Amino acid sequence: MPVHRLPGTVVTDHRFRVPLDHAEPDGERIEIFAREVVAAGKDPDRLPWLLFLQGGPGNRSPRPLGKDGWLARALDDYRVLLLDQRGTGLSTPANRLTLPARGDAAAQAEYLSRFRADAIVRDCESIRRSLLGEDRPWSVLGQSFGGFCAVNYLSFAPDALSEVLITGGLPGLRVTAEDVYRAAYPRIQRKNTAHYARYPEDVEAVRDIVRHLRDSPVALPGGGVLTPRAFQSLGLMLGSGSGSHVLHYLIEDAFVTGPAGRVLSDSFLFEVQGHLSFAANPLYALLHEACYGQESASAQGTRWAAETVRGEFPAFDADAALDGEEPVLFTGETIHPWMFETDPALAPLREAAELLAQREQWPDLYDPDRLAANKVPVTAAVYHDDMYVDTADSLETARAIRGLRTWVTDEYEHDGLRVSDGRVLDRLVRLVRGEL
Repeated sequence: MPVHRLPGTVVTDHRFRVPLDHAEPDGERIEIFAREVVAAGKDPDRLPWLLFLQGGPGNRSPRPLGKDGWLARALDDYRVLLLDQRGTGLSTPANRLTLPARGDAAAQAEYLSRFRADAIVRDCESIRRSLLGEDRPWSVLGQSFGGFCAVNYLSFAPDALSEVLITGGLPGLRVTAEDVYRAAYPRIQRKNTAHYARYPEDVEAVRDIVRHLRDSPVALPGGGVLTPRAFQSLGLMLGSGSGSHVLHYLIEDAFVTGPAGRVLSDSFLFEVQGHLSFAANPLYALLHEACYGQESASAQGTRWAAETVRGEFPAFDADAALDGEEPVLFTGETIHPWMFETDPALAPLREAAELLAQREQWPDLYDPDRLAANKVPVTAAVYHDDMYVDTADSLETARAIRGLRTWVTDEYEHDGLRVSDGRVLDRLVRLVRGEL
């Protein structure tokens, strides 16, 4: 196991072999990578384990640069394990380069169906038994989708948990994918309203950009295509604490004047490419709606729910906005079938994505009866008007999990754990210990 010393920390790399399908323990196996981090000078054997489950789906774990941010607070009390969830980071990858080895689109979709929260939690259980033994529980910190995984963990393996901390990640227990987006679009619209109130000059600037793209979509440096809808999807960043400012600075850099007149600048297109490409996290697009699929909520699957529901909210119609006088609204955390046409990282996986969208009878991810009888100490930060996770659903789930303590705050947006320099984690730790 490679061991490295970074400022204030000792980092150890771990690799584990787990079944692709935990229902077939003797079948095909994949690799899961995890990185253990301990504060320098501390005896790891005297520290309890804290497993960190990253947001997503499809994002790799953070790469530590030393003892800083929320990790610094965690290392005061814990031996931290940063997990690259299956298919991400240094775990066995699942992307446009590797998935064709599985076979045709149907085989790829069948393979990807085993990459949801339930499989991730079973990976965690295999890893826990390997590192801690059968009977020793550990703590879990779940951010966003990582919180969804933590609630699955509470549903199906609570005896493995000593405590659970969740930030911006309490899922609706029995909501459909369409329910999720029907609640999301009004929140996204509120974030747009706040952005344009902060930067009123962006109203006309955005209309200019979208008008330009409507007349002629533009090729991005990485080979993708920037269309009006693709540009609107930059609103994903409006759910973070600094996202509105980042978006404004991007917009103000949009045009330069050349021999043929005003054109979109290279710097603008380069930055847009970085925000829109799914090259680093294709599972986010492939499995985003699948992470809401549960047969007890809807036996019909997810069926491109964000695209279906969008039609119920005409304010997001860019053409109508340009034909009238309304601002062009950005969208948010929504995945659409056209993304698998405009993004080169996704285009080869279009047929598999379609099969996943049409897949029926996804197994349930949560057990309300088990959660109602929960005995594990649990606390959750719920961000007021979180753009990514519905506050009403989160609070209903909080009431459904016995003993869960919430901290509802508008001091931070969805990225509060990352940007609060340990303050969010510190409050959760104190809450779960009964110190607050």
